[in-house]
Amino acid sequence: MPDDPRQDPQRAAKHSGDGETRGTVLVALLANVVIAAAKVVGGVVAASPALLSEAAHSVADSLNEVFLLASLSRSRRRPDARHPFGYGKERYFWSMLAAVGIFVTGGCFSFYQGLHTLLGPGGANTEAYPVVYVVLLVALAAEGSSLLRAARQVYRQARRLGRSFGRQLREGDDPTVRTVVAEDSTAVLGVLLAIAGVWLHQATGRPGWEGVASLAIALLLMYVAYRLGRDAKDLLVGQAADPALQREAYRFLSRQAEIDTVGQLLTMRLGMDSALLAARVDLYRGLDSEDLEEVSGRIKRELHEQCPQFDQVFLDIADADREARRRAERHRAELDGAERERAERERAARPPDSPGAPEG
Repeated sequence: MPDDPRQDPQRAAKHSGDGETRGTVLVALLANVVIAAAKVVGGVVAASPALLSEAAHSVADSLNEVFLLASLSRSRRRPDARHPFGYGKERYFWSMLAAVGIFVTGGCFSFYQGLHTLLGPGGANTEAYPVVYVVLLVALAAEGSSLLRAARQVYRQARRLGRSFGRQLREGDDPTVRTVVAEDSTAVLGVLLAIAGVWLHQATGRPGWEGVASLAIALLLMYVAYRLGRDAKDLLVGQAADPALQREAYRFLSRQAEIDTVGQLLTMRLGMDSALLAARVDLYRGLDSEDLEEVSGRIKRELHEQCPQFDQVFLDIADADREARRRAERHRAELDGAERERAERERAARPPDSPGAPEG
């Protein structure tokens, strides 16, 4: 394989996607660093619990963006003797750390700040609250801009794959972009909650409203951290490849002239665009050992060409018994039915101006 990505279209596409993702993360990092500094200053000047909670939120997001930037370069390292399947799961590990950072740095501090305000409210300097509003509105604009950039990247990916925006956000291969979208969405909601808490404090004279806003921000951060952590855990443990990709590989193997039955097909995602496939197949009689080796090598090579994501392919050649054949027939029927349903859903969800969309 060429060392220069420009000589390999597949690697060039991967590096191009990483470049776009890196730009998205850098924009989010720059926005969060500036906003965190402004929130800390404004929160200390006005003694605003809600703004200090938002400052902790921005600090957590800034740290997380550093984690995500590290994952982009580390996950692209080549396989070696200690990691023969590569380093693709680094992205999932650093996404898990980002989720822990959101929970601990953002959620726990905001929870403490909210309880401290509710149980022992101090005197806030409401005369300085114009500064708080300015900081929060600037933060809203910056976080919104970062969110729009990340959302545009998800939308472009969704259009390229013929998916809806929501499905791409849930099932997309890149956990880095999904984490940025989750962080920025939470940041926008957190700023709105902080504005509501500050306004209610001023309107009623009760600082407890800011404590309530801090607790709401804490619960929001903890929920987002839980969801991100759960997704990263599933990928780290070993999640199967996309069902559509599994069906494509199964159909390819079933069409091979030398294969009688595909008894079992197992997959596991190894990284953002890397997966392992292990299939148990029964070949037709009459192949000698030399032919067997040649056929096996050809099938692996052509399967990788058709489904490039499967860069690790293993074939276990074994005789299929009657039960295995029945399972294979049921599996084939299920895949065909699932494929028809998926195609119908994709046509219904596809934007009207996308290629292949149904005409109105």
